[in-house]
Amino acid sequence: MTAETVDTADAVRPGGRRDGGAGAFWRYWTASTVSRLGDQVTTVALPLIAVVTLHASAFEVGLITGASYVAWLLIGLPAGVLVRRLPLRGTQVAMDLVRGVAVASVPVAAALGVLGLPQLVLVALLVGFASVVFDVGNSTFLPTVVPKEQLTSRNSLVSGSIAATDLAGPSLGGVLVQLVGGAASMLLDSVSYLASAALLGSLPRVEQPAAGPAGGAGMREQIREGWQFVTRHPVIRPCVAGATAVNFVCGGLMALTPVFLVRTLDAPAAAVGALMATGGLGSLLGAAVTPRLVARIGGARAVCWAAVVATAFALLLPVAGSGWGALVFAVGNAGFAAGVVVFSIVTRTHRQTQTPPELLSRVMATVRFVSWGAIPVGALAAGAAAAVWGPRTALLLFALSSLASPALLLASPVRRMRELA
Repeated sequence: MTAETVDTADAVRPGGRRDGGAGAFWRYWTASTVSRLGDQVTTVALPLIAVVTLHASAFEVGLITGASYVAWLLIGLPAGVLVRRLPLRGTQVAMDLVRGVAVASVPVAAALGVLGLPQLVLVALLVGFASVVFDVGNSTFLPTVVPKEQLTSRNSLVSGSIAATDLAGPSLGGVLVQLVGGAASMLLDSVSYLASAALLGSLPRVEQPAAGPAGGAGMREQIREGWQFVTRHPVIRPCVAGATAVNFVCGGLMALTPVFLVRTLDAPAAAVGALMATGGLGSLLGAAVTPRLVARIGGARAVCWAAVVATAFALLLPVAGSGWGALVFAVGNAGFAAGVVVFSIVTRTHRQTQTPPELLSRVMATVRFVSWGAIPVGALAAGAAAAVWGPRTALLLFALSSLASPALLLASPVRRMRELA
């Protein structure tokens, strides 16, 4: 299918804005924020349903987490080509609707008394596949409504709102799980997807970049072009390597955190939500300081320091204890998240500004295929490690593995640079 053809008056061109572009950005931002808030409720509710209601093992929780992200390994690369061929706005709306229906099936099955672990894995798979296409399109859409010189500040704002929902969502999710049960609390996520679809449907239609010399090439050739751009770029390549190492750890933490908090620290559902929400607090802080940090020390140095800081705080997670000792987990989680968010904002902005518009969707898909593909691997590895050595030891092993990210960056040309560009 070819890209959507529109009149110029109703189109957003790459690298520029149509009249009223600020309004388009705020609708984009609201849709992302509303959807993300529901996501974070489900981030707490889905594993708690598995752990508390279905009595799932650590490995089974890892399966759910892995299913949420395995789509990046399966369709991550073709997604960049598909997004360029499909009507961008319509595709985003369709993916929101798919996710909304999939999530709504959980409370329906619970009400009928037929909810089981296979359905949770299937829901995670469906949401994951739809999210791959949606996220590639979303990251491609932002540069079309924001001028190049505003991308860092707008990316910081988007990351800041994500951090705010990461802070509020898990807390809200923990309280909802305790009050109405895990399955019923997922209705909020379903409604959030429907609201996001309505907002995105009101956005101006995007005029995709004109096809270059390879515009008529097959999917394999177009995927290869995106892959080669990433792997041959002297800055993007090591940043992707560092991000992949970080995301391996993130996948492990997603699988281990609910099991560790519930079964090792004996935390109730509301406390689990609050402790997971500290990651949002750290993300909010990281997003807030990123523009000043980049202006003060430069993007390359900010990336290196962010990786070091994330690793230092990750080492606090496995030494947390019950009661007041859980505050150690809160501090470690917040600090790790802050470092990851600074890293993410700076490297994402660099990719958006340095990649040719006609390659952007394929480059974003390649980056996420590699880096986000590490998340399900980390989740499954964490579940297996917890089954053998217990959640605390598994958490320690993953905290130590976070050392790989700063090591990769400091061994690359990025260490000798001030700015990434």
